[in-house]
Amino acid sequence: MSTPLPLLPEPIVGGGCTDAPVLRERGQREVFCGLTGIVWLHRKMQDAFFLVVGSRTCAHLLQSAAGVMIFAEPRFATAILQDRDLAGMADCNTELDRVVAELLARRPEIGTLFLVGSCPSEVIKLDLVTAAQRLHREHFPRVRILSYSGSGIETTFTQGEDQCLKAMVPHLPQAPDGQRRLMVVGTLADVIEDQFSRLFTQLGIGPVSFFPARRAADLPPIGPGTQLLLAQPFVGETVRALQARGATLLPSPYPLGAEGTTRWLAAAAAAWDIPAEHFRKVTEPAQQRAATALQRYRATLEGKRIFFFPDSQLELPLARFLSRECGMALVEVGTPYLDRMLTEVELALLPAGTVLSEGQDVEKQLDRCEALRPDLTVCGLGLANPLEARGLRTKWSIELVFSPIQGYDQAGDLAELFVRPLDRSARLTV
Repeated sequence: MSTPLPLLPEPIVGGGCTDAPVLRERGQREVFCGLTGIVWLHRKMQDAFFLVVGSRTCAHLLQSAAGVMIFAEPRFATAILQDRDLAGMADCNTELDRVVAELLARRPEIGTLFLVGSCPSEVIKLDLVTAAQRLHREHFPRVRILSYSGSGIETTFTQGEDQCLKAMVPHLPQAPDGQRRLMVVGTLADVIEDQFSRLFTQLGIGPVSFFPARRAADLPPIGPGTQLLLAQPFVGETVRALQARGATLLPSPYPLGAEGTTRWLAAAAAAWDIPAEHFRKVTEPAQQRAATALQRYRATLEGKRIFFFPDSQLELPLARFLSRECGMALVEVGTPYLDRMLTEVELALLPAGTVLSEGQDVEKQLDRCEALRPDLTVCGLGLANPLEARGLRTKWSIELVFSPIQGYDQAGDLAELFVRPLDRSARLTV
């Protein structure tokens, strides 16, 4: 049986894993590049278009990851370098200018165009920042043109979003001096954004803006009175850019599960001096719904051992949720990059003694995982089939990024994502 959910978050007692040693690995990695972030970014910002300057491999990656049918008109594409470009026989800037002009003529609804860098050597040689500035001057105010890198040399799976949002920060309008406002940073599904908006309104917190907004052209104001509440743990460079413009970060866990969402909302409520009784009144019904939904899945997950390969930077908040709210035992929690500024509260909420690793040496980590034989392993697509072949049950980490998992009403759905592979395994062995 799970313990009743507290209606107000209790203070964090003890340091958890705040000062825990971290195994830092710098070997072969098994992770997607930052181009993958386009899949959820283009769904969120309905007036944006993402033009990858890259190779056919880049195009195939996006086509596969997004599952877009060939006759659909997605809001991303790849400006593929041809043999002439690679041989230096064509001017890449001229070719890029031509492609952009044709794209904007064909798709007049585009409000913001992102030029996204990738790995090929000819792309690396191309000064995409300067190219974007030149094209922006040429096509403004018809369209805003920005650039960022999604190269696998510079970014991992979710860091593409961080680079994209960081590129937008210099263009955010200046908020009136001293105006207190809340900015939620990190892409959220529209349904979750609506849920949080209602809760903030009921609590009396505002004005509230979400970054990114549903339209890239709707840039939220930023200034010394702006309080930042993070919805995703992989936006470190964006946060630092926002802080440089005067914003203040509200330390909190991430809104995964009933407890995580309550503590997340409580961080904003404290900054707005919301009375505890009012906070309780507003959040109690949703907390109880989430606790009831989680109860259904805890019986399956409780006591099961879980191992996280580094992939998305969601690993720490997911581990906290599964440990504290679902009763799972953490064998190892790996993450591509451990940004302590963004994960301080999550670390404090993890069980003391949790094995933490940063970065990856995939062969060594595979050996540790096979030796420990966890009940469930969270990993990237490239590792799932080999691990399944060795008798280990796996959960694709990419599904946890693509799915709406934040907030009270998604707590049960989040737990179910981890139940499914265990249930499938049980059915196959009957």
